[in-house]
Amino acid sequence: METKWLEDFVSLAETRSFSRSAQLRHVTQPAFSRRIQALEAWAGTDLVDRSSYPTRLTAAGETLYDQSLEMLRALQSTRAMLRGHTSAGQDVIEFAVPHTLAFTFFPAWMSELRDNFGPIKSRLIAQNVHDAVMRLAEGNCDLLIAYHHPSQPFQLDAERYEMVSLGQEVIAPYVKPDTDGKPLFTLPGSAARPLPYLGYAPGAYLGMVVDLILKESKTAIHLDRVYETDMSEGLKAMAMEGHGIAFLPFSAVKNELRTKRLVPATPPEMKDLTLAMDLRAYREKPASNEVTKGAAQALWAYLVQNKSPDAKKS
Repeated sequence: METKWLEDFVSLAETRSFSRSAQLRHVTQPAFSRRIQALEAWAGTDLVDRSSYPTRLTAAGETLYDQSLEMLRALQSTRAMLRGHTSAGQDVIEFAVPHTLAFTFFPAWMSELRDNFGPIKSRLIAQNVHDAVMRLAEGNCDLLIAYHHPSQPFQLDAERYEMVSLGQEVIAPYVKPDTDGKPLFTLPGSAARPLPYLGYAPGAYLGMVVDLILKESKTAIHLDRVYETDMSEGLKAMAMEGHGIAFLPFSAVKNELRTKRLVPATPPEMKDLTLAMDLRAYREKPASNEVTKGAAQALWAYLVQNKSPDAKKS
């Protein structure tokens, strides 16, 4: 039996909805249902009354719900106490960060924090967006740093997690310049001659953002996907070699733009092929009886005090 099954079950008991709980637990509904069934197999009895809607627990389910709350609280308290014994790690803040931000935003942000907040010891866990969010949800990091756009929100329970805005990031199309400094390829292209496109792999967060940009463009865009990867650094490297157009965050290309190794792939009159995203930090709200890392708590207080004035509500 896995503890995440108990967390799934508690979520289901509280939302009374398989679909809503699947969203909150960052899994597909079929996967969530299988985990509930696995818990029932372990318990040896039905825990959910599937003949009613909204979802209702059986008598055995009600008993397990009460016990699950106690067990999860005990585990969280034990984890906090164990972490409290590890004094050497108390001043190390663990960050879960998507790969793109790990390469682009995070190093410069660390420099800014050292200048304005003070010395900081950090441990970076770079993952894809889904796994980074799951690392926070499973209590295996202090802070999650991630992009946010209303079209692709994270289903994090506002009663359990809190957020602070760190600023904004703009994603736009870039391309290698020719010997005259002009773009090798200029959008929008044509149906007869589509432009080589360097895209994000299916399911990548920034790929879904780019799909939104292209879908909402007032001008028909003609692209021929010739390469894909789930990392913006990979797309940037291919763009710098002249293989095509890539949509990239500004923080990933600011040095290349300054040195003219990349240039915008749009003419000045096309202004709808960019999109601004929030940069956000998330953490789990500390329980009243939980001992939190002093360094992580101090950093969070600093971030809240100095949050971006342009933070968008969502």
